[in-house]
Amino acid sequence: MNDDAPNTSELSDRWRTPIALFSDYLKFEKQYSAHTVNQYVSQLSFAALYFNKLCDDWFCVQGEHIRRYSMALRSKQLSGRTISLKLSCIRSLYKFLKAKNIAEQPYYHNPAVGIKGPKFAKPLPKNLDVDQMARLLEIPSDEPLAIRDKAMMELMYSSGLRISELVGANIRDISTANGEILVCGKGNKERLIPVGKKALDALQKWLIIRPQYAKPDEIAVFLSSQKNRISVRQVRLRMQEWGIKQGISSQVHPHKLRHSFASHILESSGDLRAVQELLGHSSLSATQVYTHLDFQHLAKVYDNTHPRAKKQTD
Repeated sequence: MNDDAPNTSELSDRWRTPIALFSDYLKFEKQYSAHTVNQYVSQLSFAALYFNKLCDDWFCVQGEHIRRYSMALRSKQLSGRTISLKLSCIRSLYKFLKAKNIAEQPYYHNPAVGIKGPKFAKPLPKNLDVDQMARLLEIPSDEPLAIRDKAMMELMYSSGLRISELVGANIRDISTANGEILVCGKGNKERLIPVGKKALDALQKWLIIRPQYAKPDEIAVFLSSQKNRISVRQVRLRMQEWGIKQGISSQVHPHKLRHSFASHILESSGDLRAVQELLGHSSLSATQVYTHLDFQHLAKVYDNTHPRAKKQTD
């Protein structure tokens, strides 16, 4: 069950067509990234190759077949998280087929309902501390791409953006006068987020030199040296390079800046609901992971403030 590109030549159209329809749905209606869509297609193709030995098409798959698939994945020593993600792809496909009335039967039961992968401990998000963030953002260079990169990192840390929200930002979405940015998050949900002074200053410097990289009708905020909207891959590579240049001991990547934003805001305010809104999480449970971060800091606050925790002085 490796994750190389699957060879689907032995699959009939009855297997491939539902995957293709689902792929188009994710791409055009959900507007998922090409990488995410490819991951769904790959995982579903692997599953189809397994089920093809047991039945004729997706509509003949039974819950028992999916349980056997889960056991086959476990026999490959895959992690619980990986198996759960693979099963989640299958559940999502069947939800789509039912929602779009693609199922052949008038009443079609989702065979993946209730079938879960093995339990696994969710890793806590890793973040940079305040001093590391300050060091990362101390970029003295006046070189144009360095100015751009500083603006990107300042904005991500200032406003807790997802990388897709950063690369998707357009000029009209930013109000430097009001210190705000309008971003389009998951599920095409828009949210208005404040932008801090240092991020605004960095953005202003980039916007002054941006015309050097912008075609006449270009609307993207951040552009590559090829005068196109910067890609997710390019952002990741540039941030990784800056982490090394600035002497950050751990690897720097876009999501780490978002995690740092969330943990630092929560540490200072304790307002979980506000952090949820800023991050664009649809449920509070997704934000609650940050309550587990920096426990030593929380314990210190507790020891210094709780009446029953204070140490007795002689």
